[in-house]
Amino acid sequence: MPQGIKSSETGVDLIAAAAIAEGQAREVETASGQYFLVRKDGQLHLYRNFCPHLGTPLNWEEHRFLDPDGEWIQCASHGALFRIEDGLCLAGPCIGKHLHAVPFQVVDGIVTIEPESDREISEQQPA
Repeated sequence: MPQGIKSSETGVDLIAAAAIAEGQAREVETASGQYFLVRKDGQLHLYRNFCPHLGTPLNWEEHRFLDPDGEWIQCASHGALFRIEDGLCLAGPCIGKHLHAVPFQVVDGIVTIEPESDREISEQQPA
């Protein structure tokens, strides 16, 4: 399990919610998969770090998931733009497809996913 990530029967702790500032994104990795969180308009959004078109990670540098204006999630491979709120692709070769949103909760200030969600991500990782 990557450093700082804790897992239990009740959930996989990813990161402190306060670590993601407004208009910023952070990537996190568990033993089972790669994710990223984005905070927009005070709301957190969690997605699998996986392009629906190429199957590659979306970021080009650590924690770099957003376009220069911070308005869209942008794929580093081909520039596709995704709406932050729901992961819908609005521009690029995957128009109409969605990023894989991951259900989460914030428990005592920590973003947590259910162990089943983490296992599902592991099972969907490209070969």
